Amino acid sequence: MTWPRDGDGCRWDAQPHHPAATFVRLQGIGQVRVHRHRRVKGRVKTISVTREGSRWFVVLSCAEVPAEVLPATGAAVGIDMGVASLVTTSDGDPVDNPRHLAASADRLAAAQRALARKERGSTRRRKAVARLAALHAKVRRQRLDGAHKAALALVGGYDVIVYEDLRIANMTRSASGTLEAPGTNVAAKSGLNRSILDAGWGVFLRVLAGKAESAGRELIAVNPANTSRTCAQCGHCAAENRVSQAVFRCTACGHAAHADVNAARNILRAGLALREAAKAA
Repeated sequence: MTWPRDGDGCRWDAQPHHPAATFVRLQGIGQVRVHRHRRVKGRVKTISVTREGSRWFVVLSCAEVPAEVLPATGAAVGIDMGVASLVTTSDGDPVDNPRHLAASADRLAAAQRALARKERGSTRRRKAVARLAALHAKVRRQRLDGAHKAALALVGGYDVIVYEDLRIANMTRSASGTLEAPGTNVAAKSGLNRSILDAGWGVFLRVLAGKAESAGRELIAVNPANTSRTCAQCGHCAAENRVSQAVFRCTACGHAAHADVNAARNILRAGLALREAAKAA
């Protein structure tokens, strides 16, 4: 593949008879027309061509991309990630979890059943595979779009963003166990795992990290241990403080709040403490 350059870090060929069109020259193939969704900035390091269903994408990895630092706001926020809400901030603002996979579950199940009925190697099976892949790709795009919007709102409103350093792979590990030591509450754990993966915490954190770096914002990861059990008012930590999934009531001082908001405030406090300790060191 050859990839000429221009002033924006990468020159895209334009055909004389298509002055407004964008083309890329692929080795062994020739010039292929592409739809460029934004200008390329920085220096192109790697180029790859990927396929998603019936769609093809040219993916660029760039270095020396100029940062677009946003004006300082002087504000800091802690965020608690969950299933009921994708994110709840220490200011009490929840970000809705759209549950894209759950919303498409019926269509995905129907497409999977249709695929199972098709004969292997047949044209109809290939079409059924393509339909199922297109549905999954749509869910991935919806999840990524939601992550970008949520991350953009946080980066635009806060200079410092503190989040939980969650071990998502461990949290979504199967509870089925083994034949010798079978797990307990396997169905409930399976449903929770599916909800966590549907929320897309990992996707959201990756997008947030990229946007924060580009905007000159500071991201701080803190240990999530006991953030949901500790009172943000008096600091008392007990399992009994968490009355339910949504309700927090301190057994020591009587402080009551939404459980996710209380956890987000603890996360913010822990992050600011780490920040001050790093400055002192």
